[in-house]
Amino acid sequence: MEQTQKPLSRREALKLSLLAAAGFVFGGVARGAPAARHLPLITKPIPSSGERIPVVGLGTNRYGAQTPEELASRREVLRRLSRLGGSVVDTAPSYGGGRAEGVIGRLVAEIGNRDALFIATKVTARGDDAESGICMLEESFRRLRTDRIELMQVHNLIGTAVLLPVLREWKRAGRFRYIGITTSTEAQYREMEAIMRKERLDFIQVDYSAINRAAARRILPLAAERGMAVLNNEPFGGRRGNVLPVVARRPLPDLAGEIGCSSWAQLCLKYNVSHPAITCAIPGTTRPEHIEDNLAAARGTLPDDAMRKRIERIFDAL
Repeated sequence: MEQTQKPLSRREALKLSLLAAAGFVFGGVARGAPAARHLPLITKPIPSSGERIPVVGLGTNRYGAQTPEELASRREVLRRLSRLGGSVVDTAPSYGGGRAEGVIGRLVAEIGNRDALFIATKVTARGDDAESGICMLEESFRRLRTDRIELMQVHNLIGTAVLLPVLREWKRAGRFRYIGITTSTEAQYREMEAIMRKERLDFIQVDYSAINRAAARRILPLAAERGMAVLNNEPFGGRRGNVLPVVARRPLPDLAGEIGCSSWAQLCLKYNVSHPAITCAIPGTTRPEHIEDNLAAARGTLPDDAMRKRIERIFDAL
């Protein structure tokens, strides 16, 4: 009977990739990839303002930490994010069992790097009850321990009609700098597209990856047409699952070295942010070594159209 191998964890795969970047060769791994941290950080403009943000940030769905060990790892991720030049931190009142915003607010206050961060969070409303959304907004400010939030988004389009007027009013008052809407499922694309055509928004947030390219058919082109920045959630997979465990035991393709990638995560992220409409990818992580790996994708060379098609063929063949 043929024996199947257990997929590597991302930590194990990263160790192999780092060995490859140091000059060890296995299979088709990238050879001689440059030390990414010494290259300039890649940024993209927010169309509505021209402000530039780094193309890789941080998602915080698993930031409802409670133990000292969990808090320590998340504190170090947030510290390294800004130290490496990153800034975008995306969260939500529902993340981490409702605790993520509070954890982030506490840890950022301890680190003292609030001014270096671009914080994005979310809000929902029950039916036509704008007051429920207003209460959630006030709670987000309290938990995040801040008097300003860079980006406020209507989460999964829940309550968009009643919340957008509120968000615009609060933006005029200086409490938000940008407003937007989010989804992470193709089932909502039709509704999102209708809102994008009707409303003036600074940002949208949508799922997109090398194995989940449905947003590229209509949502991403429409965002570019309407001058809306795009945060890219689920950049390693989507509803079909995380691709990293699937590729972990596979050698990096030779093309990875052509764009300075020393890990599969970097290859995925460089593919994502090379899309002209995507402003910033927000992979979630709680491990310091992963934020180092992710931020390396925000430096060096991004794939051109021909390279993007080669990467797509690799993932289509999985």
